[in-house]
Amino acid sequence: MNKNKTAKRHSKIWQLLLYVIDQTPKSQAAFLNLKKVCEIHLKGRYHIKVIDLDKHPQLAKGAQILAIPTVVRRLPSPVRTIIGNLSDTERLLVGLDLRPSG
Repeated sequence: MNKNKTAKRHSKIWQLLLYVIDQTPKSQAAFLNLKKVCEIHLKGRYHIKVIDLDKHPQLAKGAQILAIPTVVRRLPSPVRTIIGNLSDTERLLVGLDLRPSG
């Protein structure tokens, strides 16, 4: 039974929203840092959607985005939010509540 719970937890797709403004160096760095961590810890089990607030400013209010870049983990719940370029890997892992497998 424990094995099934572990398998079920690991099969979930993580849904991450990355809020940016245009293709600034800070926005690009945030995407690359997030993707790198996801490839290491969630390979094949994540989806990153980049939301450009320059093109869709109305989405900032609904998501309560106060600064950019910001990543929001929608799934698995609970929702978690991290602000910044995501260059601090430890902070990113803790913020996403992501633990390395092993």
